[in-house]
Amino acid sequence: MAIRNPLWPHRRWHYLMTVDPLEKLEQAMGYQFADRQFLHEALSHSSFTGSSISYERLEFLGDRVLGLLLADHFYAAFPDDDEGALSLRLHGEARMSTLAEIAKNLHLADYIKSQNGFDIAQNDGVLADVVESLMAAIYLDAGLTPARGFLYRHWPLNSAADARHEKDAKSSLQEWSLQRGLGLPVYRQVAKSGPDHAPKMTYEVKINGHDSVTATAGSRKIAEQTAAAALLKKLQERTQVS
Repeated sequence: MAIRNPLWPHRRWHYLMTVDPLEKLEQAMGYQFADRQFLHEALSHSSFTGSSISYERLEFLGDRVLGLLLADHFYAAFPDDDEGALSLRLHGEARMSTLAEIAKNLHLADYIKSQNGFDIAQNDGVLADVVESLMAAIYLDAGLTPARGFLYRHWPLNSAADARHEKDAKSSLQEWSLQRGLGLPVYRQVAKSGPDHAPKMTYEVKINGHDSVTATAGSRKIAEQTAAAALLKKLQERTQVS
């Protein structure tokens, strides 16, 4: 008969009590938080049972922090680029596919708290949003310098060539509108339904002097991109007819 080691339960319990899973994530990120609350919020999906916080507010801020840091980097690194070339570089690094790839490299799906049954690993929209939330969390925890360090450690900063061939719909629509002196496209949420783990968001995009277009998707980013693509197609077809 096998003899069980009487010390094993104690050792196993001690191990479980002392290992902090978020330390591994911080090591992968290259940043250790002074206030872990920012990190917990950045990793909380709105469907997480028993939580009154989610990453959505942080994602709003992180989108702006990331844009500033990317603009600052490319403005300094490419002094001969005009506004259009700099915009291509920025959008290439801030698009959903780039952010989702960063999330997968960091294995963020293993750390995001959500409702049981919600497959975060297959949802690029959520993964991209959480990367922006982490950017905001670092900024709030310690400022722009460590946020810039996070950018340089994990962003490729070389996707300008791809962006020229894969310009996202929002960028293309913005370019179309600005070339005609119509200002920036305006986006707004007009409806949201469904459970927290599988929402349906409807967003509208409008350009001065033209009808608006709406689109529905499982995330804000996808809904806005879909609406922008539909409006751009409509405007281009109208231009060709006239």
